[in-house]
Amino acid sequence: MDIMKKRWLILIASCFVTLCVGSLYAWSVFASPMAAHLSELTGKEIASLAIVFTVANAVGPITMITGGSFNDRIGPKWVLVVAGLLFGAGMFFSGFATSVPMLIVTYGLGVGLGCGMAYGTIVSNAVKFFPDKSGFAGGITTACYGGSSILVPIIANAMLEKMDVTTAFKILGAVMGAIVVVSAFVIEAAPADFTAGVAKKAAGNAPGKDMDWHAMLATKEFYLMLLTLTCGAFSGMMIISQASPVAQQMMGFTQARAAFIVSLLAAFNMAGRLASGMLSDKLGALGTMRLTFGISVIAGVLLFFCKEGTDALFYIGLALAGFGFGSVMGIYPGFTAKTFGRKYNSVNYGIMFIGFALAGILGPMIMNAIKNSTEKFQPAFLVAAALAVAGEVLIAALAKIQKR
Repeated sequence: MDIMKKRWLILIASCFVTLCVGSLYAWSVFASPMAAHLSELTGKEIASLAIVFTVANAVGPITMITGGSFNDRIGPKWVLVVAGLLFGAGMFFSGFATSVPMLIVTYGLGVGLGCGMAYGTIVSNAVKFFPDKSGFAGGITTACYGGSSILVPIIANAMLEKMDVTTAFKILGAVMGAIVVVSAFVIEAAPADFTAGVAKKAAGNAPGKDMDWHAMLATKEFYLMLLTLTCGAFSGMMIISQASPVAQQMMGFTQARAAFIVSLLAAFNMAGRLASGMLSDKLGALGTMRLTFGISVIAGVLLFFCKEGTDALFYIGLALAGFGFGSVMGIYPGFTAKTFGRKYNSVNYGIMFIGFALAGILGPMIMNAIKNSTEKFQPAFLVAAALAVAGEVLIAALAKIQKR
């Protein structure tokens, strides 16, 4: 098959992979029934399993970097096979967990490390196959990753109505692990000379000079980009981790209505990834991110003024926050490749993703600290808005450096 046609088949298989591993963000569906299950087993009340989700997010960059290194050496196929087995086994054995530490190992480490390895490999490889449409490739693969937060909860909830949470873990782990492994045999590395050939056809979209991670870390752009990613992901990670409690405690929503809020957030997260990825191919990454951070500032301010009875304002603020977060995540794969070149992007993007991991740790931590000290969620949204303003400043600094 002609490589220009085959790359579309590879992109479809890549989307299946990210759709599966993105189920990491459906953790909230499993958290409550799993906490109840472990409470019954141990005889001790387990109120929260947030630590499991935090660990899963924190360890992702480890395998994004190491998996990216192996991807550059041997290609994506076997890296994805290992990632699929690790991810699937982690979720499968979560169904056998009898304590919180065991769940941290199976889900936090197994699913988290498998997800990071698969995500980093898939996204960077897709960008290499589409140097003429890197924003689109990064956007659609990350959109499927975000879209998993919509699809998997529907499937999981239907399963939980008919079986216990441990059985659901085992079935989903086996099925999703198998899908990732099978998809891996469709996916291959872009030819070494393919990137340059297509890039010349993409006017104004040529990649930067290829830099390995040593060279990347020696640039000012890297640190500015990493901080910008942290600022852009902060609001989304903060809200995603607490969407249901915020809806119930701040707005007085029922549990069922709060579940809709989680789906709304996921839908706009996915929409932001798709829209910004394609838009960045036309306006450039920096121009698109200026719009994105502007949206995030508005979202933070609107959510700060929300209280019971301001439902429409809450819906709008949440939708904008989800869109802004998704937009940043859709832009960054292509942005990293364009800035530091595509040759070493697997490792480079893995290192850049540390900015996202920081947001995943700081966002929920700061929101919880503010809620505990003020007994309100609203001040946390002002912090998110302030960081979005800081993101605009960082973008301006990046623009000055890139003009030189």
